[in-house]
Amino acid sequence: MFLPSPDPKHTDVKPLATDRLAPAIISTLVILVLTSCTPKQAATTLMTAPIKRGTLTQKITATGLLSAVKSVDVGSQISGTILKLFVDFNSVVTNGQIIAQIDPAIYQANVHQAQGNLDNVQAALELARLNEVREKKLLDQKLVSQSDYDQINASLHQAEANVEIWRATLENNLANLNYCKIYSPIDGIVISRKLDVGQTVAAAFNTPVLFTIANDLTKMTIDASVSESDIGGVREGQTAEFTVDAFPDDVFSGVVTQVRKDPATVNNVVTYDVMISVNNPGQKLFPGMTADVSILVAQRPNVLKIPDAALRFIPPDGVAVDDAYAAATNAVPAGLTAPNQRTIYLPVGTQKTPRLKTAHIKIGADDGADTEVTDGLNEGDAVVTAALAGDGRNSHPGGPSP
Repeated sequence: MFLPSPDPKHTDVKPLATDRLAPAIISTLVILVLTSCTPKQAATTLMTAPIKRGTLTQKITATGLLSAVKSVDVGSQISGTILKLFVDFNSVVTNGQIIAQIDPAIYQANVHQAQGNLDNVQAALELARLNEVREKKLLDQKLVSQSDYDQINASLHQAEANVEIWRATLENNLANLNYCKIYSPIDGIVISRKLDVGQTVAAAFNTPVLFTIANDLTKMTIDASVSESDIGGVREGQTAEFTVDAFPDDVFSGVVTQVRKDPATVNNVVTYDVMISVNNPGQKLFPGMTADVSILVAQRPNVLKIPDAALRFIPPDGVAVDDAYAAATNAVPAGLTAPNQRTIYLPVGTQKTPRLKTAHIKIGADDGADTEVTDGLNEGDAVVTAALAGDGRNSHPGGPSP
């Protein structure tokens, strides 16, 4: 059976409802997809530390060189060839002991020459005296003129002067001859020898150093360089501890004996020399060793201590800070604190919705890990030291050191 075809003139086709809903459905799906792809904000966890009571030790670090308390460079006042050496490295010497000798041949010849010249002018002086006596008698008898006598008398004075000149020359040559033998000026130990037998010593422009003798190696000193930012805390009598690379497991001690006021500038850094006295009974320490020094500046027993991380902490974005506490206590606003005041943060709220409130404290000595709290906190109070994101990473590393 065939059905009649509809008349297109009378056909009325209405659009389906789904055609009107399609754009809305697509927009909803896009929103859902974007929402599912957007990462959720990780919850922030506040890390805290309690305020504890204990002993706080503040130290200043520096480096310096060990040296003998008294050491002498022994040189030569004359030039010549080293003929003999009587001591070597580590030789123990006494004051006045001969330690080296320069070849004396030339200086011995100079002594003989000066002695001969002295004898010659002394003979001339004797003749001049006899002539003066003879001329004086003739003058008294009016047999010679006054001018003739004056000339004889002047010759006598010249002869006397020549004797003095050659006597001084002889003494100088004798002194140079004695300088050929080099003596130790102090009791001590030879820590350095510069020359060997046969080498020539040239003392024309400066005094050459042959030996360095340390007086007593059981007592030594450290010349430590302390920066200008730390020198204000150093005082005579303070205790110092130090280590050397030769004995890294040993800690040695000393006492500050002098704080020198003469500045030294190296690479635009101003430092001052601090002298530290060290006992070295076993002579374990050697001159020239580099010492890493810690000077005890302050020791505070039974004080409140706050971790330095709490002083550096800066709240991350997304963590609310309640400033009502600061307003209620009339605390100094952050950024306007005095050098001994700091702003720290205390945890409030819950773990899911952490909040912070500010507290302004006064601080004292700092040992590099903890700082003394003199006002503003009590023992057991919790302070914020870091903020960790939900993935365990530190969401804010904190500000500069206090």
